[in-house]
Amino acid sequence: MEYSKERMDDLMRAYDEYISSCDYIRMSEVYKIIVNMPSRRFWVSDIRAALIISAMMRGKTDLSTMCPLKKEMYEEIYNRVFKLQEECPELTISELCAKVIAQPAPKFYLTPGSAKVMVCKARKQRIQEKWKRLRLL
Repeated sequence: MEYSKERMDDLMRAYDEYISSCDYIRMSEVYKIIVNMPSRRFWVSDIRAALIISAMMRGKTDLSTMCPLKKEMYEEIYNRVFKLQEECPELTISELCAKVIAQPAPKFYLTPGSAKVMVCKARKQRIQEKWKRLRLL
């Protein structure tokens, strides 16, 4: 994925933010909470978003085959593009999509299970990097 490192950093920001606010941590709840926390942006490429949104505007795409979270994300992007298009009719769909996906997103549009896998991988990398730094001292 084009933005995998940035998305991982953003997810870890949400994870760290949530963990630091807890008095008692139930890991089963952590992932459910963080996937619904606001994200820095929509984690989709501007090209992919433009393709999907353009097809939606022409009535040429069937979102019912998409997983529910992706469908929800594209519907949110579509609504924002539609609204922005009224304000900036001179912009192309690609330009509108690029502006919209760079805006903060209401959530990560990930399942808690996906977030758990990503966070565990990132935590493991953090630990390995920490050990590397300690060995260099």
